[in-house]
Amino acid sequence: MTAPASTLDTTPDGSAPMVRLAQTRAIPAGWRTIGSREFTEHLLSIRFLVLLLVLGLAGLLAIYAVAGTFRDIASAIARQPTITGQQIPVFTLLFTTSPEIPGITGQSFPSFAGLVALLGPILGIAFGFDAISSERSEGTLPRLVSQPIHRDDVVNGKFVAGLAIIAMILGAVILMLAGVGIVRLGVVPDGDAALRLVSWFLVATLYVAFWLALATLASVVFRRAATAALVVIAFWLVLTFFGNQIVSTVANVLRPVSASPTASEVLANARMISDLRLLNPITLFQQMTAALLDPTVQSFDIAALAQTDRTRAAVTILPFGQSLLLIWPQVVLLVAGTVVSFVAGYIAFMRQEIRA
Repeated sequence: MTAPASTLDTTPDGSAPMVRLAQTRAIPAGWRTIGSREFTEHLLSIRFLVLLLVLGLAGLLAIYAVAGTFRDIASAIARQPTITGQQIPVFTLLFTTSPEIPGITGQSFPSFAGLVALLGPILGIAFGFDAISSERSEGTLPRLVSQPIHRDDVVNGKFVAGLAIIAMILGAVILMLAGVGIVRLGVVPDGDAALRLVSWFLVATLYVAFWLALATLASVVFRRAATAALVVIAFWLVLTFFGNQIVSTVANVLRPVSASPTASEVLANARMISDLRLLNPITLFQQMTAALLDPTVQSFDIAALAQTDRTRAAVTILPFGQSLLLIWPQVVLLVAGTVVSFVAGYIAFMRQEIRA
């Protein structure tokens, strides 16, 4: 009598049987089922179309605003001497240039990278604030967890679906704007510019993933979707408009500057401000954007900020690999924040009591 999980084979000469164990393992597919359903619902929802149109139109406005002055900016940058002798790539600057508004002195359109830093959190919040709370309010959560899937497949599948739809929106808009830049401005990206643009897309997706994880956490903790949305939006607004003021206040308490400040006091206060700003995901994204899309950025240390000034006689261009090393601490911090937010929501969901 043989075990069901085994099959009997014989040796080549047919003299002795040989038992071959069939080592099969069931692959858990519950999160994929949930993710596929959620992805389809997101793709057919009004919020997907609205967010795609808003980000796309805002990006087109930024690119067309740049078009009027970008040729002059690009030619001026291309003529600028460099220490390495390489030409400064101008295609990636298409996404970071903020042209002035005609007729209004001192005012400028935000660049597309600036728009992503400002509007990117809305993408994450929109696809995460009702991930669990909507199922709970509609009474479908008990039915969902009663299916033959693991309980954690629910939150895993919803997060993966939200992240996939966010990556689709960002990728589509970036490709569209890159095409517009090539056709309208005649600026063709080289290999280095293409690598930097792809890396920036991954960084932008990671940035929005943080807000998606935070919104998912709020959706698990708060029973109403409106409450979860308000909490995350309030957190985003505080960091966006008051983050620097909060950081400066905390730094002045921890590293105060006297009425007659010394150089060491000013330097300690400035370093504290620089360190505390790394706790803000918006600052992390802005620094990663600066390093990836502008290869003349050498460092984020306050003692080396003058090295990024293009008004000097010659500038140094960092290779793509060196730019990646420069933003590595920011990437680690942003990944850590995303993981902490998602794990907190995961644990909270696993420990909640769900009643029919």
